[in-house]
Amino acid sequence: MVDRDHRPEDEHDSALREPVARALARHGVGPGRVGTYAVLGAAAGAVPLPWLPDAVARRVRGALAQDIAARHALSLTREARDLLSEPAGTEGPRGVGAQAVRFVARRLLGRFGPLAFVAPVRSGVETFVLGHLFARYLEGARTERAARIDVEEARLVRRAIDRAITLVVSPEVHAHVEVRPPATEELRDPITKVVDGVLMTFASAPEWVLRRLEAAFDEALARSER
Repeated sequence: MVDRDHRPEDEHDSALREPVARALARHGVGPGRVGTYAVLGAAAGAVPLPWLPDAVARRVRGALAQDIAARHALSLTREARDLLSEPAGTEGPRGVGAQAVRFVARRLLGRFGPLAFVAPVRSGVETFVLGHLFARYLEGARTERAARIDVEEARLVRRAIDRAITLVVSPEVHAHVEVRPPATEELRDPITKVVDGVLMTFASAPEWVLRRLEAAFDEALARSER
């Protein structure tokens, strides 16, 4: 029996939609989305209760890793997600005693005003670094053909991320240095020129750190694959 509702155009449209759907699935997570997760990570670090900050941070980072993997048409095993999202790194969850010490330390820092923001800022930065470098790995450095990221691959990535954080200030890391083209005509007075230079340097500092972080991550991956 012939389906009278079936048309050749339907097969053609379906063939066109599938590559488009795959391309959309592989669309990377933008900095704004990673930044939102970073804010949530910072909020997790501000929870004024023992044991909860690490638990909330795991949830936030796990969702971030899952989001990034899914946008590259990949899946994460449970063990891989746990390893990527663990605040303590590849060594595994902290014991009850270690978490209690961290809680007491946060409470003591909270007595010194601005120092109370150390834990939330650190948690937010670590969440952003995880998302940014994990996305960088999937977009250009991954050589595995499997559609699933297992715990061994996750361990390699996580160790490279942790290593990159320590290498970011190392003189061994050589990041691309952006050179501003000179103006065709300088119309500023000397004071304005100096103030502009200071402000431009301050504004470019996060981008400079990010470039060094990416270079350190690439270097850490290269070392781990030798």
